[in-house]
Amino acid sequence: MEEIWKLSHLLVTVFLYTFATMMITPAITDVTMSALCPGQDECSLAIYFTGFQQVVTGLGALLMMPLLGNLSDKFGRKTLLTIPMVLTVIPLGILGYGRSRDLFYIYFVLKCVTSTICEGSVQCLAIVYAADNVPEHRRASAFGLLSAIGSSAFVCGTFCARFLSIPSTFQVAASTAAVAAVYMRIFLTDSVADCNLSAFLLSGENVESVSSDLISPKKEQIITALPSVKDLFALLKTSLTFSLAAIVAFFGNLADVGLYASILYYLKARFHFNKDSFADLMVISGAASTISQLLLMPILVPALGEDRVLSVGLFFNCIHMLLYSFAWADWVAYVAAMFSIFFIFWRPCLQSIVSKQVGASEQGKAQGCITGISSFANVVSPLVFSPLTALFLSENAPFYFPGFSIMCAGSAAMIAFVQSIMIRSPIKASSSTSGHMEA
Repeated sequence: MEEIWKLSHLLVTVFLYTFATMMITPAITDVTMSALCPGQDECSLAIYFTGFQQVVTGLGALLMMPLLGNLSDKFGRKTLLTIPMVLTVIPLGILGYGRSRDLFYIYFVLKCVTSTICEGSVQCLAIVYAADNVPEHRRASAFGLLSAIGSSAFVCGTFCARFLSIPSTFQVAASTAAVAAVYMRIFLTDSVADCNLSAFLLSGENVESVSSDLISPKKEQIITALPSVKDLFALLKTSLTFSLAAIVAFFGNLADVGLYASILYYLKARFHFNKDSFADLMVISGAASTISQLLLMPILVPALGEDRVLSVGLFFNCIHMLLYSFAWADWVAYVAAMFSIFFIFWRPCLQSIVSKQVGASEQGKAQGCITGISSFANVVSPLVFSPLTALFLSENAPFYFPGFSIMCAGSAAMIAFVQSIMIRSPIKASSSTSGHMEA
């Protein structure tokens, strides 16, 4: 009962946070293009701005995700969750206040700065929190439920955006993000309680409180919690499964980021989509993925195993990207969106496989490592796909293929699929393995 109570508060937190961050997705393309290229359906500058933001976010997340995950093992999930959830409110509030060119630039700078900490961190720490409170044999289903809640929040957020004006969309998003942070602080019970980092940072303890040639125990805890490159390579060498999972995480995220960086601008240029069209498309995709994770995943994982369901998800991820790239009419995009019934499986299955490769005291480190590797794809992807998207949507394209960059993203998904075939069913981490990792 206590486990269910803890997870229910986590699910509410994830729902509110995802609702707030996802409801702006249908509107942000129109806001960006209105600020940078008013009155146009194709804007290379907007594509490059989005790509630059993804590069900055990816570099920051590459450094911050292993750090946040590792610190959460020492100081608790709740303490570390507070940081990104509070920071998320700031850029949303800027566009809620106004969307002029100057305010957009302010938003852009703040978004780049805060995203280095916020991007993926709430999802990563939520996965770790769930792993703390769920037995191994139920983790895949728990992660699937967590992903389903995120998908349902995505559906609700985009559905609301469909009927709200652009100013109201950002105002509601900022308010909901603030409510999510307050709810989490009040109701979520921490699952790791070695030390309270926030209390330590606010305590005013400094070098005067200890001998000048000694480090206080709390500060020593923080120093030892900081991950080094050696620690990350040690994690990757823990098992072949973990190494393959890292490769799958990189190429899978490379494909997803490449798709999301291109698809909205591609559909706007190719079929003149707007905020409402984007919202309709996202509602279809989100609803299909929510139903799939709630009904299909609990059946498929026990029957086929996480490794095979992972491969199924990545295969359909590739197919749906290729379908987007060759879209000959706007209805094809809606058909492609329904493939989320299958491709949504790959992330929760990968997270479950990773969680079973390490001991209970290294969940944050392991998930932070995988999230950091995934975030590196956020750096590489815009450098590859943003120029391709801008080129093939312009009049200077070497040949007519507006969806060429999306087809390339599908190729990255195919690489992830091939690697996933070599992953075998996860093996429970032994105590000796855990001890080796801590050494």
